[in-house]
Amino acid sequence: MSRYLVGVFVREKKNKSGTVSVQIIDKSSGSYRVAQTVGSSSDLEEIAYLRKKAYTIIPTLIGQTSIDFLSDSTKEFVSNLKRVKTSQVQVDGPERVFGKIFDDIGFNEVRAELFRHLVITRIIAPGSKLKTVDYLERYKGISIDISKVYRFMDTLHRSLKDQVEQIAFDYTKSVLGGKISVVFYDMTTLYFEAEDEDDFRIPGYSKDGKPHNPQILLGLLVGPNGYPIGYELFEGNKYEGHTLIPVLEHFQQRFDLSKPIVIADAGLLSAPNITDLTSQQYEFILGGRLKKESDEIKEQILALGLADGDVSVIKKPDGFRLIVSYSAKRAKRDKRNRERGLKRLEKNLNKGKLTKSHINNRGYNKYLKLEGDIKIEIDYEKFEADDKWDGLKGYVTNTRLSAKNVIQNYNQLWHIERAFRISKTDLRIRPIYHRNRNRIESHICIAFVAYTIYKEVERRLAVKRVPLSPARVAELTKTMYTIKIKIPETDQWEVIPFEWTEEQELVGKIL
Repeated sequence: MSRYLVGVFVREKKNKSGTVSVQIIDKSSGSYRVAQTVGSSSDLEEIAYLRKKAYTIIPTLIGQTSIDFLSDSTKEFVSNLKRVKTSQVQVDGPERVFGKIFDDIGFNEVRAELFRHLVITRIIAPGSKLKTVDYLERYKGISIDISKVYRFMDTLHRSLKDQVEQIAFDYTKSVLGGKISVVFYDMTTLYFEAEDEDDFRIPGYSKDGKPHNPQILLGLLVGPNGYPIGYELFEGNKYEGHTLIPVLEHFQQRFDLSKPIVIADAGLLSAPNITDLTSQQYEFILGGRLKKESDEIKEQILALGLADGDVSVIKKPDGFRLIVSYSAKRAKRDKRNRERGLKRLEKNLNKGKLTKSHINNRGYNKYLKLEGDIKIEIDYEKFEADDKWDGLKGYVTNTRLSAKNVIQNYNQLWHIERAFRISKTDLRIRPIYHRNRNRIESHICIAFVAYTIYKEVERRLAVKRVPLSPARVAELTKTMYTIKIKIPETDQWEVIPFEWTEEQELVGKIL
């Protein structure tokens, strides 16, 4: 068999126009020759389709060679190759790679094949459920009625959320050496394309820049390095500061956690939260709001005269420590952002786009003031006064950790911010197209499992020192194929994997 396949392969050639041509290359004579150009496109799914089509054409090209001198069984084999149908060539990379990791983590304990398909497709071809069904049929040969998917999602969240969270928690605990001593919490907004709202999907303060769209809040709890623990969903107009304690209580009871150190950003620094954390004997590190401290504390902060890299500790009246650091790099960034914000205000003011409703403390609107009853002006004195706060960062804690360790732990919050970014870009968790609450919650559950697999791929790539990103791995799996052919000697059908490229072989190292 190899005698007739050797020297022929499929190549993707990048064109100056930005498109990619899929070509069948023949090097059997020693030099490279374009045997056929199958087509070109700039769409990744279309390129994958053209590549798949190319593999079905190869047997026909091979069959053009004279076969009179071949044995009868070989003639039959070549004849079978010439009759290969598109349905006999399947993409198997996603299942071979992400399916194995799905199993390794333990998600195969979920006895629902459709759940497996939905999770893996969310990683490699994120989109609407209609697009998911189309992808499965087009590339995997799996035909699923969309109504079956929706019926499954009506019950998925209710029946599987606890199970998948337990699996994710056990995985994270194992990766972290059997102990979770620090947890990170943050929340984000997820908006809907549908305009109608209900008591769950409600417009509110949007972190996606979609203030008029219905939305929900997603609260995510992770361990060090962003390894997932669990999540909770809240109404779209709920104040984020009211989400921390319910999430902690839920997971404390679910997993019987020893009290971990809780780390969260300044948006969750409220007196009720601190009171609740303290009363329940949690240690915490929260982002500080230096300009909202008492006048006495603010005077102490500014009197420190910190230079680049300096850190100082101030004892607060409530007994907590306020750790203050200064960074020259941060100072430049803060100043640049303030100046950009001011320019936007000036531009909108000149265009008459600002009204009384814009006078609030949200963002750079804090620099607006009302002169008389109707005239809106910019408070330049307030803008200049903020200059002395550029570069300063505060952290409130009741831990006994050193100031340096407090800052190091807090700085890991970027992992949870990255988790949201991965979910919103690579996994395309939003916008959400569902209206039914059960389906919304199931959609998030699928994305949570996909993120867990994504993190394990990322971990294995780092451990094996493979120079690929999880996103690149996902792309490479789309061009890993098998062909189903009949072997003359045995008269049996066999599924034979195509040889991987050098880059695809790198993916094999993490399996």
